[in-house]
Amino acid sequence: MDLTRPIAPDPYSLLPAVPSFTLTSDDVADGVPMPAATTADGDDRSPQLSWDGFPAGTRSFVVSCFDPDAPTPAGYWHWTVANLPATTTSLPAGAASPNGAALPAGAFQTRNDAGTTGYTGAAPPPGDHVHRYVFAVHALDVDALDLTPDATPTVVAFTALSSTVARATLSPTSRR
Repeated sequence: MDLTRPIAPDPYSLLPAVPSFTLTSDDVADGVPMPAATTADGDDRSPQLSWDGFPAGTRSFVVSCFDPDAPTPAGYWHWTVANLPATTTSLPAGAASPNGAALPAGAFQTRNDAGTTGYTGAAPPPGDHVHRYVFAVHALDVDALDLTPDATPTVVAFTALSSTVARATLSPTSRR
């Protein structure tokens, strides 16, 4: 099958503009291929993430990983964590285990587009162009979103939109 198609835009460039802050990782970097451990061919392990410089009024965070380059009309959600308290400024590698044991109390993960809870690693179709995996931390002005782990990643993103006061992104890549 020929997967030739235009490159999708940065998904967050299509949303209302908000201030940015800093997102870093010990495991992944902007524009750099992801290590095997963070891919479906490796350990399916979520990378370590740290953030700072978010607005003083931040009351909670949503963390997500989205592949805008997936050959679908809607991209592909790899991970969503909601209701992280504002005191959370990092997640260790592997925080996205299916049971969420490394997450702070009150935070929850939704199912990813593979249908599992937690993080599913990078797995672009073999031979496809380079895919970007946009890790985003959304600073919110509410203590918690009125959602449950049954919400889809898209519903979390939509619900968080009106409460987002700033956003940080980091986009490593993968290709098979």
